[in-house]
Amino acid sequence: MARNYLHVFEEMNSLQYRVNKPKDMILLASLLVGFFLIPLSEAFVNHSSRWNEIRSITGQKISRQSPLYMKIPGQVSKKVIVTGAAGRTGSLVFSLLSSDPQFDVVGLVRSEASAKKLMAKTKCSLEEVVISDVTQMQFEDVGDDSQQNPWPRALDGAEAMVICTSAVPQISKLSVIKAMLKIPLNILANKKAINFRDLVFKYKPGQYPEMVDYVGQKKQIDFAKKLGVKHVILVSSMGVLDPNNFLNQIGKDKRGNGHGDILIWKRMAEKYLCLSGLQYTIIHPGGLVDTESRKMELVLDVDDALMRNEKKSISRGDVANLCIAALTVSGGKSISFDCIGKEVADENNVRSPEDVLKEFLETGKTADYRLGPASY
Repeated sequence: MARNYLHVFEEMNSLQYRVNKPKDMILLASLLVGFFLIPLSEAFVNHSSRWNEIRSITGQKISRQSPLYMKIPGQVSKKVIVTGAAGRTGSLVFSLLSSDPQFDVVGLVRSEASAKKLMAKTKCSLEEVVISDVTQMQFEDVGDDSQQNPWPRALDGAEAMVICTSAVPQISKLSVIKAMLKIPLNILANKKAINFRDLVFKYKPGQYPEMVDYVGQKKQIDFAKKLGVKHVILVSSMGVLDPNNFLNQIGKDKRGNGHGDILIWKRMAEKYLCLSGLQYTIIHPGGLVDTESRKMELVLDVDDALMRNEKKSISRGDVANLCIAALTVSGGKSISFDCIGKEVADENNVRSPEDVLKEFLETGKTADYRLGPASY
């Protein structure tokens, strides 16, 4: 939940948001109050409503009993591993793959609690879920020709891996209260309603960006090579070329100490993937929002060019659909790109993720990893 609000805060901050009308103040207060109310209400949401949420966000009705799920006799499906499968984006990717007869999907999750969460969300079977903490993977001593198999057999034979893991910060509710109390004074001073740098975030022990977004993702990439995976799709984040990006400050104190720099650690993992010899598709989405997919035109570009747009958000479902498109239309090409959604007059004329990605692949554009802080 903290991650969802974080993107809302980031989007408002990037727009230099000002509250100058009573209704705007009410809207903003509602957003902040919702931070406390929504987690409480979610505790009472049943499995059915969570399933409907997934169907709404992906824009696709998903059912394990649907005739669409039945594979054609003799059809060979591509096995795909989705890591971080219990997360907000990972579960959408997992659901789309599980409903498509072209794919045989296995979800990789960190804990038994995450496995139960994924099964509740997607109605998948226990055989489709593997529990493993990617930051603790140990297989360096296993040779390519070794008979040892230190991982579950369910992962053998995978042709592709979709990495959706990411460090998730916890927001201090006390800092939100303090920010709310400052709103009237900030309005009178003609300042931004909320100074987002006053909000305090922290990561759980051992789950900070360096461990999850760098060490953990490196291990997943190494694991993919051990398994014989040919194509890795990595869901990362846009905005890495801005050294002052708000996301990098999360986890740090006012002196700049602490476990932060999430975008920098993500970038380092991306570079590791680029040098791995595997085919890769690296997706840098803008601010993730839980709106219905296929309602906005997907816009792709590279090197944070889209950060200049006034609105730079994208439906989480559209990101999931781009992952599936990467599996079907990449044609062996490696690419790294940014993506956002753009409002259109007629939602019925929105192009499919496959068409958008195919067109962008033809341009030959991809991210320039020579750009960025020297520490890369």
